[in-house]
Amino acid sequence: MGGITGTNTSPEITQSLYDVCEDTPVGNAAFTIQASDAEGTPLTFKLTPPNFEYFRVDENTGTVSVARKLDRETPAELTIVLGEANDNKPIFERASYDYSVNENTVVGTSLFTVHATDADSSNAGVVVYSIDEVTPSAGNGLFSIVNTTGEVRLSGPLNYTSLSRFYQLKIKASDLGGKCYFSETTVLSSTAFSFITVVDIPDLDPQFIGVPYVGGVQENSPVDQSVLTVAARDQDTGVNDAIIYSIENSTAPGLFKISRDDGIISVMSAIDREEIGDTVDLIVKATESKPNVHGEQASTTANVQINIIDINDNKPQFYKCGVQCVSASHFTGEVIEHSLGSIPINMTVNDPDKISKTQLKLLGADKDVFSVVPEYTMSESVVQLLVKQPQKLDFEEKQQMVIEVIAIDEDEVTLRSSATVTINIKDSNDNSPTFPQDTYKLKVLEHSPDGTVIANITAKDPDTMDQGNITYRLLPESILLYFDVDPHTGTVRVKNETLLDREVRSLFSATLQARDTDGKPGTTVLEITLIDINDQPPVINRDSYLVFVKEGGQFELKIEATDADDSDTVNSQIVFGIVPSTYSDNFTIDPNTGVLRNKGELDREALDPKLNGRIELNVTATDKGTTPLSTMVTVIINIEDVNDNIPQFGASSYKFSVREGEKGAFVGSVYAEDLDQTTDFNRISFSIIDGSFGSFIIRTFADERGYRGNITVDPDIELDYESARKQFNLRVEATDLEQKKALVMVEVDVLDVNDERPEFKPTGPVTVKENTTITDTIGSFTGHDKDGNHSLVYELESMKCRCNGSLTPCNNFILDPTGEVRVNPEKTLDYEQCDEVVIEAQVVDELTEKGENNSVSTGKLVINIEDINDNAPEFILEDSVFVVVSESASKGTSVAGVTATDRDSGINSQIEFKVTAVQFVNTNNHTNSMRMLFEAVTTQQKDIYVGIIQTTEGLDMKLKGKYLVTVSATDTGDLSTSTVLEIFTVDETYKVELEFTSSEGEVEKNLNEIIRASSNTIIVAYFVYSNGSALTSTEVEKMLSAPEHFLELEQLGLKNIGKAPVNEPETDPVKYILLGMVGGLVIVLAVLTTSLLCTRRNYRRKLKAAKAMNSASMVTSDNQKSGPVVPGTNKYTMEGANPVLNLNINTAMVLGLGLDEESSDVDKVSLNSLDCSDDMIIPEKESKSVMHMIHEEDEDNGPPEYIEPLGAALAQRGQKKSTDNPLMGYNNPAFSTTDL
Repeated sequence: MGGITGTNTSPEITQSLYDVCEDTPVGNAAFTIQASDAEGTPLTFKLTPPNFEYFRVDENTGTVSVARKLDRETPAELTIVLGEANDNKPIFERASYDYSVNENTVVGTSLFTVHATDADSSNAGVVVYSIDEVTPSAGNGLFSIVNTTGEVRLSGPLNYTSLSRFYQLKIKASDLGGKCYFSETTVLSSTAFSFITVVDIPDLDPQFIGVPYVGGVQENSPVDQSVLTVAARDQDTGVNDAIIYSIENSTAPGLFKISRDDGIISVMSAIDREEIGDTVDLIVKATESKPNVHGEQASTTANVQINIIDINDNKPQFYKCGVQCVSASHFTGEVIEHSLGSIPINMTVNDPDKISKTQLKLLGADKDVFSVVPEYTMSESVVQLLVKQPQKLDFEEKQQMVIEVIAIDEDEVTLRSSATVTINIKDSNDNSPTFPQDTYKLKVLEHSPDGTVIANITAKDPDTMDQGNITYRLLPESILLYFDVDPHTGTVRVKNETLLDREVRSLFSATLQARDTDGKPGTTVLEITLIDINDQPPVINRDSYLVFVKEGGQFELKIEATDADDSDTVNSQIVFGIVPSTYSDNFTIDPNTGVLRNKGELDREALDPKLNGRIELNVTATDKGTTPLSTMVTVIINIEDVNDNIPQFGASSYKFSVREGEKGAFVGSVYAEDLDQTTDFNRISFSIIDGSFGSFIIRTFADERGYRGNITVDPDIELDYESARKQFNLRVEATDLEQKKALVMVEVDVLDVNDERPEFKPTGPVTVKENTTITDTIGSFTGHDKDGNHSLVYELESMKCRCNGSLTPCNNFILDPTGEVRVNPEKTLDYEQCDEVVIEAQVVDELTEKGENNSVSTGKLVINIEDINDNAPEFILEDSVFVVVSESASKGTSVAGVTATDRDSGINSQIEFKVTAVQFVNTNNHTNSMRMLFEAVTTQQKDIYVGIIQTTEGLDMKLKGKYLVTVSATDTGDLSTSTVLEIFTVDETYKVELEFTSSEGEVEKNLNEIIRASSNTIIVAYFVYSNGSALTSTEVEKMLSAPEHFLELEQLGLKNIGKAPVNEPETDPVKYILLGMVGGLVIVLAVLTTSLLCTRRNYRRKLKAAKAMNSASMVTSDNQKSGPVVPGTNKYTMEGANPVLNLNINTAMVLGLGLDEESSDVDKVSLNSLDCSDDMIIPEKESKSVMHMIHEEDEDNGPPEYIEPLGAALAQRGQKKSTDNPLMGYNNPAFSTTDL
């Protein structure tokens, strides 16, 4: 704070230190200066440097307000202490904190520290840290941060495998907030991101995949044969250590081995299932190749079960079993004589193979007395012998028997074993009572009275003590309800007549037992048969029979009946029959078997339709007893309809007719019927299967009897009599639901209706010679109508002639109603006027009944007019003046040209030019015939023929005047036309020089083409009147020097007008100069005299440019330097040519500064030189485009108008009209000149 000035004695500032908040807004009061004055004089306050610019003070009150934004952090020497305001947010030292952390890092480990600074002070500069967000969110509890230091710690365990491998922490640094000027506390913060990568470490054991492992291998498999493959992987996927495999344990050590690297388990030694068992269990171990985090090689184990697959490689063996079983080949046993049952011999048979089937057989002399049990076995079995023939076990006859037991492997019969068995027979009381017969067959009538004796049967016993002491009884006890026996005599009697019912039980079996004194029994079997009596009627096993049979088919129905009476007697024999009825004759039944059949084919259509195919028959079953008994049953036969009838049309064929052009018209109906009785088979549908060509449809309707098919024209089709089909032969098919079909032919005739529009047949072009006078038909239109009855007439629509390339209406021909075309006798056909006629006509059918009667499109006939040679060549008239300089004319010099055309075409228009006569008219107007000094060379430019007139030899320089050259033009038909050319002679003394000062830039400004020029441009020209009179340079200078003309010429660059130098032999120059001056004066006097003596002032002179380009362009001659020349100019081409009198002159040509846009390269080369040149070319185009400086007018039209000043000046001298030059078609192709 600076000092404060007062006005009186120094006041005293009572307080020199003030606190101001740095966030005090600009313009607000910060504090008030406390000061006092001893005199009490009012104080005036003022701030002085330094830093006074931050505040302003009220000079009266001393209140200091903020003038500029305050920043406590900006170094400044202030006497004002600024209070802290929170205006800076914490700033991280780094934008990102990226670290990698091992997954086994201990919880609580410090990972890294973030640091942020805050430029504020006090609480506003204190930074606290927090983690705002963890991505993925599952990692929210894994990390923490010390809020005061920014130290990031691990709060939860990491796991590379089961948890995320990457985490992103959003860390926020906030200050504790601050306030100064404002009452609200402001807290500021910033964020930084940390990317934590979890590093996998080897802390997990390997893991087998694809468990459990079960494999199989056959016993006796070769060594190294692969059994199965185990596989393990390192669960630390980020490490993915290699795995080493080994076998830790085996129930059969040394039997299998494992590949160290790929885990393939294979056979190590020979395998015998019978020794090691059915399975071998292995414990395989997978070990990581590198130590884990604990410095150990992590490993894991898995159980592997290998099933040993048995093969049949062992034979069956016999064993004796006690405490243990031992192999044996001899066994013993004993049996009581005549006894049955098994004989124990302590024999066991077994095949060590897992799956086996052993067959046991007996061999030896007594093998038939016994049988072996079991005969077949698939496992270890106890072998027993059973007594098969006990009667041969008789102690009195034989006390011992020996047999051999054979065990055979059925799958491999070569694998077998044998054992010997000795059987000792023991004696016993073996005699019992015996009956003479083992079985007694007895008979008795059913329902016999009680006590009826059936038979007396006694037994015998060889034992003497049993004689007469045998007792009898009936077994079983249940038999005593029906029969009884005397215990001493053996007499068998009826006990209950009611129970003896054969239909209930026809046969009784009982055992009659006899016992001796020792109780030894003897038995016989009693088979008591009850004899039948006819007491039972037949019984049919069903109340009724229902059978379905398709008509036309066969059926068999067995009527089954039973009779409870004895089947071996007539009482139970049944005879079947049919009770007569309406349809019973159609069936028959076998009387013995009861099989019911139909006699012939069953036809449902033969039954009464009301029965609906149902027939009822009554069938009887009667027995053959003395008093026959019978029973009756109803048989219902349903005859099912089959589709055995095809549809039948009511007629063998049908014929209808229909008018053409009627869509949906009714044609006719066909009828058909199917005799089947059910709608499933007699319903008919009609269809057109052939011949319709999409033109007809048929619809089916039920009729009173059968069905009707209505044939109509397709609603979308109009029949056309004029088409190729005037008659349709339809094949109509009637089909039932099972596709049985019948066909009928339906003939439909299409009746003609005149409904077709006539049409034109194509007509080719015809040719007619011009000027023809024939009245016969030269061509015709031909139309046709598809209708049978028609009348065609032809009407003219238009007639146009192609004249000069465009079609215009004309009437050169006449069209008759019959279509014939004739030449109009009132017209003359002229090819040169019109070369083609196009006639369009309409054809009309006068008998049309329906629709339009005229053709859709008009017919066209093209008539080509053929040219004939009826026109002679015609010269193209041009008012050119031809001049020749005799001194420079040599053989072949082009001096003139003519152009001509022939109105005929083709070969008829070809023209040949020829010079037929040459005359010379001298200055005295005396005419002499000359030899052929000229010849014509014919060329062609498009349709115009050009004749170049060339000299045949050098001209006589002494001759003064003009040549009259007669030129003829003849076509191929010998039609010809002639014209006379005037070719004036002039000598080199009449050359005039025009010198211009125009530069090249000024030339470009004035002209369309550039002329290469030096600083000065000199034009050499001849000025000649149309009558052949030439002007000297003096005369030209006098005429052009007039003030009204020269001013404009001067503006165009005209500098000097003088006489051109004449190239003469180097003889006596003085002599020839004097002669030239005298000759020039004579010529000037002659010209002036001539012009003054002319009395006819209505003749006007013209200035024209050379126009001989069309003829000169094709000329080639010996003396031409760069191409053809243009007569009357000093140029090879028309561009920039100097004018001569009596020629059309372009301004550019007059001044020698112009070329049109089509200037040839030859011309440009010519313009670049000042050498002498003799030739010049003027194209045909230029002859037409040259600007006329003097317009030719009639005598009474007043003075002429001139475009260019040079032309105007020259034209004023001696105006007169010459009549010596006829208006013929020629131009001047050559004139000797000097180049620019």
